[in-house]
Amino acid sequence: MQLFYNSELKSTDKNFCFDKKESRHINKVLRKKIGDIIFVTNGFGYLFEGEIETESHLECKVKITNVKYSKPNDYKIHLAVSPTKLNDRYEWFIEKASEIGVDFITPIICKHSERKIIKEHRYKKVIAAACKQSLKTHFPILESTISFKDFVKKDLFNNKYIAHCKKTVKSSLNKIITGKKNILIMIGPEGDFSSDEIELAEKLGFKSVSLGSSRLRTETAAVVACHTINLRNEK
Repeated sequence: MQLFYNSELKSTDKNFCFDKKESRHINKVLRKKIGDIIFVTNGFGYLFEGEIETESHLECKVKITNVKYSKPNDYKIHLAVSPTKLNDRYEWFIEKASEIGVDFITPIICKHSERKIIKEHRYKKVIAAACKQSLKTHFPILESTISFKDFVKKDLFNNKYIAHCKKTVKSSLNKIITGKKNILIMIGPEGDFSSDEIELAEKLGFKSVSLGSSRLRTETAAVVACHTINLRNEK
């Protein structure tokens, strides 16, 4: 199944018209014909089954023949990750986390962050492409970029963690995830969180965790954390 995406689709819609770019892709590249069935999601859990009514590469119209809603997981995952120096690495993290399963992604600017300019529009495209590829109907929400100090003060999930490389008392993330709970985990920049940031986070209820014995890149650590939480919650 090939999945298309449009955030404007509503569960009550009976017809839909793709824009010029998607219409050309459907008719010229995929060579879809009148009567063919295609699938579309709005990223909010709905899967729409549509029958093509026109073959125009300028305006492909479909009739919605079936709508199905998939319930989200009964737990939420929030990844707050500092932007990497090389933007493509951060995009790789977003892509893989979206494929694995994540609900919220927040870029956080830390003391040692080397990148402070975020291309949110580009990241949203990466999320959409990854979710279409992995046939997901619930798309993660990309939150606005925020400073570390402002982020840790927000009232978020009760189960919140900070992963870092400092030699302090830490628990293994793999061992402390039990049951289907909402989880927030922060991943620092290439230079790691500063000691002051770790101290502040811990004072505000974050627990320090380890992702294993290897020293991981920012984007790798974020993907490992995402996979670990999903795997533990599926048991």
